[in-house]
Amino acid sequence: MARKKYSSEFKSKVALAAIKGEETTNQIASRFGVHPGQVRLWKKQMLDNVSLVFEKSRKNEKKQQALLDKLYREIGQLKVERDFLARKSGLK
Repeated sequence: MARKKYSSEFKSKVALAAIKGEETTNQIASRFGVHPGQVRLWKKQMLDNVSLVFEKSRKNEKKQQALLDKLYREIGQLKVERDFLARKSGLK
């Protein structure tokens, strides 16, 4: 029997429902059509990794800022080269 693969969006919906605690694990499992053990596992995984949401944000911000800095340096270099070539060709 092949295992069913669930999307991360589906898993997060199920885990979030379990974290809210408005229904029992069995009710959530029945509503989403999964095994109660799977609900508990996804809930635990979400709670264990919730801090990664904020870590990735900071890493992405740093990566984006580094890329932005690099692009600004390249733009500056291209402007210098353009001005140099324009002077050499007598266009300026």
